[in-house]
Amino acid sequence: MKRREFIKSSLVATSLTGLATEIEAAEGGAGGGPAPREYYELRQYHLRRGPKQKLFDDYFRDAALPALNRIGVKPVGVFNVLIGPESPTCYVLLAHPTADSLLTATDRMRADAEYQKAGADFINATAADPAYARVESALLLSFSGLPRLEVPAAVADGKPRIYELRTYESHSKKANKTKISMFNDSEIAIFRRCGLQPVFFAETLIGGRQPSLTYLLSFESLAAREKNWAIFAADPEWKKLSATPGFTDAEIVSSISNVILRPAPYSQI
Repeated sequence: MKRREFIKSSLVATSLTGLATEIEAAEGGAGGGPAPREYYELRQYHLRRGPKQKLFDDYFRDAALPALNRIGVKPVGVFNVLIGPESPTCYVLLAHPTADSLLTATDRMRADAEYQKAGADFINATAADPAYARVESALLLSFSGLPRLEVPAAVADGKPRIYELRTYESHSKKANKTKISMFNDSEIAIFRRCGLQPVFFAETLIGGRQPSLTYLLSFESLAAREKNWAIFAADPEWKKLSATPGFTDAEIVSSISNVILRPAPYSQI
């Protein structure tokens, strides 16, 4: 049985028929169709203050990130919370080209002897002295309007940067899909014109706070963030679009949350 068919049938068997449909559509880019869409795993590592913060950095820099790259998971983003709740929390963004990559990544890493050796202190932490308090994870599917993650030029240039991670919740899946279409058809282009540089836009497939979408923006600084959001708020096309019946926040967005992130020195995003 082909891998995609197996994944779909397995998901259907567990009553995730909607997710199976999304996977089939996302990987249907062959034969001149739309570009295949990426899958993102967004993790939150809730740490304890003190030595465990260094242990986390040592593990991701020296073990996890190189091993993930070896199995084709790249780029890998690792971020610390600059402004937001529950510090210390580290966010990790993993970009998978296919559902197969996502499903097999853990086993492939466990079979990597170099990874096991380099990450031994973190991997083999005991219950009496755990490496972290807990991990939360969400599975996301990129928007058709931005099917592949975009690494900011500042990464290659070694320039300072910050990121804003935003999540929009909706009262229903219909409203969530309407907001996604709004981004795909118009809003992402308006963002770019106003200096709001996207890294990714994605729909939540598995995770909390559903139905929702999440996106990540890159800025040179907090001052640049304030400036570019002000430009966006005053943009005539955005004002018209956001006031159009059926597209207003009151109709399709029930909650917006955001956190400001700073990349770890070794982050590839």
